[in-house]
Amino acid sequence: MLSPNDKAALRFVLRHLAMGLGAGALFGIAILAADLAGLRSLAMGSDSPWLVIFLLFFGLFITFGSVSLAANLMLLARDDQDTREDD
Repeated sequence: MLSPNDKAALRFVLRHLAMGLGAGALFGIAILAADLAGLRSLAMGSDSPWLVIFLLFFGLFITFGSVSLAANLMLLARDDQDTREDD
């Protein structure tokens, strides 16, 4: 059974991870829609285009999800300091 603090921490992690995944998905869609550097053409011309697209999105999800989560974890300590200074 999770304590209330554990639940709050899990919600924090999942919320910010989901925001990073969403940003990664939007960026991947923009890359494919704009055919940036010919990536869509290159992927669709390959023998297994779905594997190429999967690998593109997998890398973007890992990168954007990690950056979003890490940035918000680092900002969490700053928010605590700001709150204590206001008292």
